[in-house]
Amino acid sequence: MAAELIEGDTNPGKVKIGIVVSKWNSMITDKMLDGALKALKGNGIEEADITVVKCPGSYEIPLTVQKVLENRDVAGVIALGVVIRGGTPHFDYVCDAVNRGITDLILKHNKPVAFGVLTTDDVKQAMERAGEKGNKGGEAALALLEMISMEQKLTS
Repeated sequence: MAAELIEGDTNPGKVKIGIVVSKWNSMITDKMLDGALKALKGNGIEEADITVVKCPGSYEIPLTVQKVLENRDVAGVIALGVVIRGGTPHFDYVCDAVNRGITDLILKHNKPVAFGVLTTDDVKQAMERAGEKGNKGGEAALALLEMISMEQKLTS
């Protein structure tokens, strides 16, 4: 007897998606947002079914994601931001807070949140991940669609 295999795909059908994007480092996050929107639309998600919410910075992403999960009928949320290492421990505090906050929200709301928050050593690395060598916003969107599809298959 073969093991049962349940795997998501990038075509969950008609679903509503939230995107939370940080305005800090917008020259990078705007490209990530474009990549996420392109990936969603390329996989059948209609623009009318996408809610984009912009927050000030990456530190504010978890609260903003929480508000979207509580106030919009979405199947999941894509969190997009950039934290670039500087000369102080600020980088570590922000990265840890965003990671913990999003993880807590996934478990609290039982809905997927794709982690598209770049944590890089410099602007060049962030720019590469926002389009020059792939787009992490688009990758986060595809991951979210797979998680929604997998959840649909698990609960049907």
